[in-house]
Amino acid sequence: MSPVDDASPLSRTDAQQAVVDLGWRLLLGELVTVVPLDSLAEGAGLLAAVTVELGADGDAHLRADLRSDRLRLTLQDRARGAVTAADTALARRISAVVDRPVAPVGDPRIGDAQELEVAIDALDIPALLPFWAAVLAMVPQPGDDEALVDPAGRLPAVWFQQMDAERPQRNRIHLDITVPHDVADARVAAALAAGGRLLSDAEARSFWVLADAEGNEVCVCTWQDRDRPAEVSPAG
Repeated sequence: MSPVDDASPLSRTDAQQAVVDLGWRLLLGELVTVVPLDSLAEGAGLLAAVTVELGADGDAHLRADLRSDRLRLTLQDRARGAVTAADTALARRISAVVDRPVAPVGDPRIGDAQELEVAIDALDIPALLPFWAAVLAMVPQPGDDEALVDPAGRLPAVWFQQMDAERPQRNRIHLDITVPHDVADARVAAALAAGGRLLSDAEARSFWVLADAEGNEVCVCTWQDRDRPAEVSPAG
């Protein structure tokens, strides 16, 4: 079996040690590297070279975020939600193509080498998870039935922590999810059908205030009805 065919998840230690010398870092089950750039054109050229090198091998593993001053690359077996030997092999192939220093610690561009995870304390995770999956248009994280991820890889993961008893006034959260104006009604309807409650639609179409079964709130927001003299901002 070649490395790119090896889908066995690696331990965190093994995954990090396999590529630490290349400047890749393990973050929330992904390998991440940030390459400083001088221009979009430079980054586009690098990314094109990387995709040519990987070919079809990269399709189920590589994600790229290109900005004028940085190229952020992440590797993970997307179907398993884990780093495998295939990913570390791909990291080495990518680094050989890029062949330049990654952003050093202290460089503001290294800020892209981080991930945000939203944690929700819950008494009944199975009861809450469908609501959050619907309102955020997320899917269960492969290999973890207590977390949700954005299929497009843009939004932070949402993770549910099991509580033994209620803790009033602690660990309260509030999220704003901004969606295209022509999908807002469907998003609200899906969230309500998944066990949510409508707390207020007084400011719709700017935003709808919803809550899950335990009172955690989220606003579904759009750009509409905001260009008015007395603009109202979403709650929170």
